[in-house]
Amino acid sequence: MSDTATPAGLDPATLTDVLRVAGADDFDRWEEQIRRTGGCSDPIRLTGATKTIDPTTKTVLHAYTTEHEPGGMLRIACGNRRASRCPSCAWTYAGDTYHLIRAGLVGDPAKGTPHTVRNHPRVFATLTAPSFGPVHNRPANRPCRCGARHADDARELGTPLDPMTYDYAGAVLWNNHASDLWRYFTIYLRREVAKRAGLTQKDAREQSRLSFGKVAEYQKRGAVHFHAVIRFDGPDGPDSPPPHWASIALLTDAIHTAAARVAVDVPPAGDEPARTLRWGTQLDVQPIGAFGNGEDLTEQAVASYVAKYATKAAETTGTVDRRIGNKEALVLLGVPDHPRRLIEACLDLHALYPERKLRDWAHMLGFRGHFSTKSRRYSTTLGALRQVRADYRAAQQREALGLPDPDDNPEATTLVLSHWTYAGHGYTPGESWFAANIHRDIQLNRETAREALAGMSDLETVGEW
Repeated sequence: MSDTATPAGLDPATLTDVLRVAGADDFDRWEEQIRRTGGCSDPIRLTGATKTIDPTTKTVLHAYTTEHEPGGMLRIACGNRRASRCPSCAWTYAGDTYHLIRAGLVGDPAKGTPHTVRNHPRVFATLTAPSFGPVHNRPANRPCRCGARHADDARELGTPLDPMTYDYAGAVLWNNHASDLWRYFTIYLRREVAKRAGLTQKDAREQSRLSFGKVAEYQKRGAVHFHAVIRFDGPDGPDSPPPHWASIALLTDAIHTAAARVAVDVPPAGDEPARTLRWGTQLDVQPIGAFGNGEDLTEQAVASYVAKYATKAAETTGTVDRRIGNKEALVLLGVPDHPRRLIEACLDLHALYPERKLRDWAHMLGFRGHFSTKSRRYSTTLGALRQVRADYRAAQQREALGLPDPDDNPEATTLVLSHWTYAGHGYTPGESWFAANIHRDIQLNRETAREALAGMSDLETVGEW
């Protein structure tokens, strides 16, 4: 058995399965598979085979089949970004997001942005939802409206003072249209920039570009808000310097005006009145410091902050992280009162606004957009980062098998024939216990290595991941 914690406190059925897994002849190979996934909580199981052939001589250079694997299956990571579903894969996703955002702040030629991008004006903006009714909160140096001074972890924070008068319909409709609000904001922002520069929109586009990298986060009250890096570039994107008139002050002023202009109309339906959705008044715009020399907000902090929330979703408010079919399920799942009312509002409004798919996104409290997005020229893509990782692992595999490297000899091509079939996902109870221990071991090793590196070099170089 591997060096893991004693399985104390397990129910008899799980303990029996733990002993079965540990006593299997192929346990070591099973453990190796799970370590390769990083201790994934819900691995994908595949069956199949692959052959690597020299197309010239027809010689089989390498052959692999899952027939000899534990259970006749290969296990690969699920790739889920949600920390609530798979902490291991979420860690990888957060790391990719961190490097994507950081590359657009400090520059990384390997990721499509030159180091000179560090000198471009850029800000960190937070756009929030409006009020849908008073909620329990912790105002600075004052008690809440209810008269109490709530602790940081008080369960009532973010919940309505009066649920009967809270605009639950308005809250979920706002979430549902939040991506539309963001789209209009980016349109108006470009117009406001041109206006302040004294240029036509066409001339402004020929002289400058705006790049974005953003993430969505849920407030305790269940409303989505966006954190965004907004950067001024030259006409050719990050490879060219911004024009002389592009400044942080101009950008900040344009952001405030553009946000105030945005309005999305929702038509009346049934008993629901017509609504005009807008951004909330709590708009925050801060300049991003290049080297952290006393600035309130550094590149490191911004990249870490965005990455942190890229793996979280509505479950942070007390809801669930998967779709809900009906209201009865809310009782069985034990969803707290406030998120339950928000979900019920989604289910009720679905019949009135079927095109908005509120039932499908009820578990997200109506929000149906992507949590982490960027404009095309901001920096690299998540897909490109995944491909780099896949290429690195493929190179390791070729070296281990003694296969030719196409980079060393382009003429030494090989033909790969593969056939894979989905065979399920997840673990038995005993396997799940072992996987959780493997993930904890890997996480501890990562933290230890990071602390050691942080002690040897500047944190700006090491980064968060």
